[in-house]
Amino acid sequence: MITSLEQLRTLYAQPAERAVRKQLDHLDAYCQRIIALSPMCVISTAGESGAMLDASPRGGPKGFVQCADAKHLLLPDAGGNNRLDSLTNLIRDPRIALLFFVPGVDETLRVNGTARLRDEPEFIQQFEGERQLPKLVIEVEVTEAYLHCAKALMRSKFWAQETQIERSALPSLNQIIHAQMGLATEPEAQADMVQRYQKQITDEQGVR
Repeated sequence: MITSLEQLRTLYAQPAERAVRKQLDHLDAYCQRIIALSPMCVISTAGESGAMLDASPRGGPKGFVQCADAKHLLLPDAGGNNRLDSLTNLIRDPRIALLFFVPGVDETLRVNGTARLRDEPEFIQQFEGERQLPKLVIEVEVTEAYLHCAKALMRSKFWAQETQIERSALPSLNQIIHAQMGLATEPEAQADMVQRYQKQITDEQGVR
């Protein structure tokens, strides 16, 4: 079992100079272009006092995350399950990591920084006319940004049509949750859930 950095490093070569030097402390024009094309990112947060880490997918129309400038991102919070796991973590520990995906592109963009939860009108109004106004905006001050190589998505053939899984390969989400919770009531059908979610998303993205 590996228990020290010294043991770990003996298994791997030193990183190439390019892998080290590619890390930026800001969002250059290339990073900003990727964010403008991205309809999907995953945000990671950490709770205090050894609490478990959290990774949460966030999505919207491409460019739903805005680059305020080379050092700041604005991520509107969308309606969810109201557990507020990520937001609670950010109150306790402002560190945040984001991974941006662009459909059909195997490279991803990693951004690390610190977050503040902004509910001031000047932040909320940044998203007027694009979607339902968010209750708050996560403002991220960027400390690290770098492109992640394509190998992980290439190995998985993530975007390839032949690797897509039929939804029927799994029970519906509600069937799974009912089984996990031991509920005796009839679960909502997958098609009904999709229709309900689609209406919520359409209402969210309606122009005010």
